[in-house]
Amino acid sequence: MRGFAGPVALADRLEKSKAMDKPVRVLAKAVRRRIPPGRLRDLLHGVPLGEPLHPPLASVSLGCWMSTAVLDLAGADARAARLLLATGVANALPTVAAGLTDWSSLHREQQRVGFVHMLSNLTAFSLFSASLAARLRGQERTGKILSFTGLGIGMLGAYLGGHMAYRQAAGANHAPQVTHLVPLGWHDLCPIRDLPDGRPVARRLGYIQLFVLRQGDGVTVLADHCPHLAGPLHQGRLVMSDGEACVVCPWHGSTFRLADGSVRHGPATAPAPTFETRIRRDGTIQVRPGLT
Repeated sequence: MRGFAGPVALADRLEKSKAMDKPVRVLAKAVRRRIPPGRLRDLLHGVPLGEPLHPPLASVSLGCWMSTAVLDLAGADARAARLLLATGVANALPTVAAGLTDWSSLHREQQRVGFVHMLSNLTAFSLFSASLAARLRGQERTGKILSFTGLGIGMLGAYLGGHMAYRQAAGANHAPQVTHLVPLGWHDLCPIRDLPDGRPVARRLGYIQLFVLRQGDGVTVLADHCPHLAGPLHQGRLVMSDGEACVVCPWHGSTFRLADGSVRHGPATAPAPTFETRIRRDGTIQVRPGLT
C-alpha cells in the first residue's frame, strides 16, 4: 500500500541515517582496541566452529525468555520460570561479547542497524534482570510484567538482527560457491608469463573473480571475494602466520592460508574457496575447483 512504512522500510531508513555515526564509530573503535586480533577475538567470531558464534548464543537466551513467558501464562511452577529466566540472563553475557566483536567489523550501514539492535537487546536484558531480581524477592506479579515488557523489546531486537543477517547479509558467507558456477574439468586462465612474480592479481574465470599469485613456477588460486564481506583478497597483504603463507583481507583483516584457503584469523569464519592449478607445455595456466 503506497505510503505505508512497514518494518523493512523503517529498517532501511535506519541503515541510511547518520545520526548515530559518532557513537557507532567510538564504540566500534573501543571494541577493536579492547579485543584485539588473537585467539579470544577468533573465538568470539566463531572461527574454531566455522560459523558465527553470536546467532546460536542469542537463540538460547531468546528461547529461554520466551519459554519463561509461556510458563508465566500457563501459571506453571514459579521455580521453573526463574530457572529459565536466570539461564537466559547468564547466557546473554557471552552473547553480547560475541555480538559486539562481530559488529565492530561490519560496514557502517550494518553497524547503524546493529547499534539499535544492541540498544534494544540491552534494554531487554535489563528488564529480564530486573524481573529475576523481583521474582527472587517474591514479587511475582512485578516480575512477570517486567518479563513480558522485556520480551516485546527483545523481539524488536531480534527482528533487527534478522534484518542484518538476511537483508544486509552480515555474517553470511560472501565467497562464491564455485562448484555450481564453474563447470567440471580444467579451464584455461592465462599465460604464466602474464603474471607478476610474488604479487597477487585478479583474473576472471567466467562469473568468478580469482585471486592469482605466481611464485616462481608455482601458482596459487583462490576465489578473490573474502567470505566475510567480499573484500578483494588480491589487494591484501601477504604474511607468514605460524610459519604458513597467508593473505590478509584489506577490509577487515581476515587471514587465509594460501595452501588451502582455511581461516587463520577472523572475522571470517568460512574458508576462501581454492582452485587446483596446472601449467600446460605452452605456459597456459589451467584451473579447476579444489576438492572440498
